[in-house]
Amino acid sequence: MTSEELLTLIARHWPDIRQTLPDEQYTVLADRIVALARAENDPRELRRALQGVRLALLPLPLDHPVRLALETTRLAPAAVGPGLAEQSLRLAELVLNSAAEPADQPETPHQDPPEQGPDADTAEIFGSVRRRLLATPTLSPDEARERCSGAPPGDGLIRLDDPLRGPRYPAFQFPEGAQGPPSVVREVNRLLLAEEDPWGAADWWLSGNRWLGGRPSELLGRLSDELLIGAAAAMVEVD
Repeated sequence: MTSEELLTLIARHWPDIRQTLPDEQYTVLADRIVALARAENDPRELRRALQGVRLALLPLPLDHPVRLALETTRLAPAAVGPGLAEQSLRLAELVLNSAAEPADQPETPHQDPPEQGPDADTAEIFGSVRRRLLATPTLSPDEARERCSGAPPGDGLIRLDDPLRGPRYPAFQFPEGAQGPPSVVREVNRLLLAEEDPWGAADWWLSGNRWLGGRPSELLGRLSDELLIGAAAAMVEVD
């Protein structure tokens, strides 16, 4: 399945997706679909936006047609096909036009959305997602250094910017008793493009994963490294 075909499938099932996803996750998905439409022909931005769309769709039930498509196909984010931009714009328009409608109401005739309303709503709820992630256990840079036996934490780790406390490292990356972050953490973070999209990567680690049977952050050391890496790789295009 190509990227265009996946976007078509998302559009076909959009009313059901909207009803199925939790409100916060739905808003993140809508935000990333709009970002995809704005990426135009920039391969780097397309790659990031397409991966973001896949991550936001993860909470769908495993037997949902769109979720099945994620499990059985790989996107080609760097490939800019002639229909990708057009399909992205169509899907973004669908998302914006449905933003103000209750999820359980029938479709209404087309109305142009307010110029700033959907973006403002998306920013507000996406902010709540960030607050949720920052409410989980985190470490300051100094505390992270202590967990690394005094050495700098290094690259390949999720670092979130807290407006009140400054940079914070999600604590799951530094298991008690370990000499720094396990290699599997850095590898999964690399697959999730954590340095470019730390919030999306943190959301993957700290949200329930139906395939793995729990939050990946809580399954470190309980599941094999290969299984965790495979779950991340199933959602992104591997170089």
